Amino acid sequence: MTFKDDRLLDDTGWSILRELQKDARLSFPELGRRVGLSTPAIAERVRKLEDAGVITGYGARVDAAKVGLPMMAFVRITTTPQTEAGLRALMAELPELLECHRVTGNESFLLKLVVTSITHLEQVLNQLMSAGPVTTSIVLSTPLSGESIKQEALRREHDPLAHTNRER
Repeated sequence: MTFKDDRLLDDTGWSILRELQKDARLSFPELGRRVGLSTPAIAERVRKLEDAGVITGYGARVDAAKVGLPMMAFVRITTTPQTEAGLRALMAELPELLECHRVTGNESFLLKLVVTSITHLEQVLNQLMSAGPVTTSIVLSTPLSGESIKQEALRREHDPLAHTNRER
């Protein structure tokens, strides 16, 4: 761990993260009650997690369909060194873009978009094609989304079979 205080991610630290990932609107008294700390102690622990960059922000999850953006698509783009800067500039101005990942493999970037319709998607794809070939997958359903980061993921490195007995 690169933190000055390795205790940040002890069992209590992970309990704090688990609770905040479930509900970031918890008050400090309620969060403290759930993890067994006083209000001042929980406030200090959360501040330290924020200062260390473990907690990077708080926000609301919004149902894209209910705000008029019912279609989601993943777009893979293959760029060249000459077209990558243009793509980055375009992405900075693309309101449909939810996520962008630089990836390995045949493609350079993986983008997650939300749009109003096939026509809208086509318009966005036409813009993106200036950076290079695109491959698109339209999302039909999302069986799992917004999963929390779990402490158990760290344990798999040492015990590859640990996931077979975990409870959800």
